[in-house]
Amino acid sequence: MLPAHILTEAEALLDACRAKGVMLATAESCTGGLIAAALTAIAGSSDVVDRGFVTYSNEAKNQMIGVPMPLIERYGAVSEPVAAAMAEGALTRSRATIAISVTGIAGPGGGSAEKPVGLVWFGLARSRVPVHAESRVLPGDRTAIRAATVEHAFKLIRAAL
Repeated sequence: MLPAHILTEAEALLDACRAKGVMLATAESCTGGLIAAALTAIAGSSDVVDRGFVTYSNEAKNQMIGVPMPLIERYGAVSEPVAAAMAEGALTRSRATIAISVTGIAGPGGGSAEKPVGLVWFGLARSRVPVHAESRVLPGDRTAIRAATVEHAFKLIRAAL
């Protein structure tokens, strides 16, 4: 369940996208579809949200959005190159003009010294613009990390508008 303020942010983001004629696609791993769920919880979102890919497994990343398995094997699923490839794949496999991707470690387990719990990589792809990728280490438990991931994804989309 997402906090009410995230739904308010989703509504504002949809309005901003609508005003600019932007369509969105998501490629989500650690959030399991929460970004798309927050956006589509708002009535009328279908004129902005084209589709969402929940690519939780490495195989899904490869099969659904074309992330090369050698890239995943070399850098790991939670990495800059994979986040970028996820965003690019979602963009090319949709009618979207902006695609956002997230891949991370929401915990409570699965972290390491190099990739701690809370590490999330974000990718943002647009036509004819280099893919932007960035990471954050988000605090809190699994629920807090996933909610903060949705909020930061919205922030990145707003900045791209």
